[in-house]
Amino acid sequence: MARRRQLYEGKAKILFEGPEPGTLVQYFKDDATAGNGAKKGIITGKGVLNNRISEYLMMRLHEIGVPTHFVRRLNMREQLIREVEIIPLEVVVRNVAAGSLSTRLGIPEGTRLPRSIIEYYYKNDALNDPMVSEEHITCFGWANTADLDDIVALTLRINDFLSGLLLGVGITLVDFKLEFGRLWENDEMRIILADEISPDNCRLWDSKTNEKMDKDRFRKDLGKVEEAYQEVARRLGILPEAGARDLKGPEMVQ
Repeated sequence: MARRRQLYEGKAKILFEGPEPGTLVQYFKDDATAGNGAKKGIITGKGVLNNRISEYLMMRLHEIGVPTHFVRRLNMREQLIREVEIIPLEVVVRNVAAGSLSTRLGIPEGTRLPRSIIEYYYKNDALNDPMVSEEHITCFGWANTADLDDIVALTLRINDFLSGLLLGVGITLVDFKLEFGRLWENDEMRIILADEISPDNCRLWDSKTNEKMDKDRFRKDLGKVEEAYQEVARRLGILPEAGARDLKGPEMVQ
């Protein structure tokens, strides 16, 4: 890592210059934050598990034709990704009432929504990532109408696929956050999925017990945070019975 030039460090990941033009190396940290950084801690092994889980889910999405920035996993904590122009929006999909939706609207946590809801938040830590509308997005030039059409279409497809995939292993996809970027190839631009998909940015509940299996265990001091992340990986078939260890390449362990 010391030989590569660091380009960016966020709460959970570090981006380094990639081995060839148009690529980056994404490093997953064990650092955990909540409340926009107000609460900080370490979840041992989180970076390894998130790297593995995000790799697996990105690969599965690629199989159904969803374009992503993921190229391949390099080692326990790093993956090679395409460099994109990040759109400064967090796209949140809600299937079940939880978190800020329950707080804002007084809807009891766990209430199944009549249909999935898509919300937009402006990516700005200093402003605490405020919720915004399509009018704000197009007015301030963060994305245009065509961009938003692509984002919504991809988001709904991702939600449908991941909801079914996770339900198949006994996990309810309550809500999750996506980020998208513009990938420029020659003179053509397309919107692709970026960032990560992991228990850090998804609310995942056991389908039978509603036990939380995500970062809410850290946010709410519920304990057994590492075990929850490991259980998600185990159910997806990517955690060996012996526990977390590095695998040579993006193979799946049954």
